[in-house]
Amino acid sequence: MRHIDIFNGDADGIISLIQLRLNQPKDSILVTGVKRDNQLMNDFEFKTADQVTVLDISMEKNQAGLKQALDLGAQVEYFDHHRSGDIPQHGNLFAQIDTSADMCTALLVDAKLKGKYRHWAIAAAYGDNLIAKANELAEAEGLNKEQRNQLKELGVLVNYNGYGSSIEDLHFAPAELFNQLRSYHSPFDVISDPNSPFRQLKKAYEQDMSLAKRVSPHYQSSSLKVVILPNSSWARRVSGVLGNELANSDPSRAHLILTKRNSDTSVVSLRSPITKKYGAGDICAKYDTGGGRESSAGINVFPLASLNSLVSDIEGFYCVK
Repeated sequence: MRHIDIFNGDADGIISLIQLRLNQPKDSILVTGVKRDNQLMNDFEFKTADQVTVLDISMEKNQAGLKQALDLGAQVEYFDHHRSGDIPQHGNLFAQIDTSADMCTALLVDAKLKGKYRHWAIAAAYGDNLIAKANELAEAEGLNKEQRNQLKELGVLVNYNGYGSSIEDLHFAPAELFNQLRSYHSPFDVISDPNSPFRQLKKAYEQDMSLAKRVSPHYQSSSLKVVILPNSSWARRVSGVLGNELANSDPSRAHLILTKRNSDTSVVSLRSPITKKYGAGDICAKYDTGGGRESSAGINVFPLASLNSLVSDIEGFYCVK
């Protein structure tokens, strides 16, 4: 019997699996990739009697792989907060899906484990830009401001590492980062260890963000700001965390980050206004290769010629709503 752990390569996916494997260590096959590799189940060849854990990838995007696993008799445990589509009714499927705007996969796992690794879950929530929720949990845990800031920084850095068009763009392959971080019982142990990935990611993040902040907005209105980043590895790495930072500093606007793939297409990251945390996933799902969740969504291959249409969709949605 094999155990397969399938997880998104961002902070939410990695930290969700850290909690589960600290609680129940397993020698498993790791299936992951960059953050936008969101159809990981569809590309895996399952076998009868596989034990499968799936974390932080949309069930809607993985229906084919899920069906194959269940048809073969695999047991599947599925935690996620993205659009699910139709959830199969099957005795071998345990699905914990919650698409609420203030929910992430690590918090679903935290609930299953009854808060056993709560500090890790808080770091993941910060990394997924659920700042208010993370602060609420941190205060309930009695964490002081310095400790909250430390968990926030770690979550942001692990999340930052997941962005890129390929593993070569990243500082750590997600499976490698997971294997390094799982050896620490507490996220505070990661931060205090001078040989952990924390310091390398911190230095790289600061360098990339300094480049990103030199880019002037392409367009802005009362409801939307648009930034277009160049076709470069630093831009691909920083696209998601830049969107989060802009959203937090300007909460009444939506923020649209386009990272060029070539002269004709880009990758899109959309953040809803912090004051209106809904609709981002539905807006992006109107476009091929698009999807996501209420407050944060994206389009993997977006024609730049359609930018005016996307801007109109975003402004129309948030101005009306």
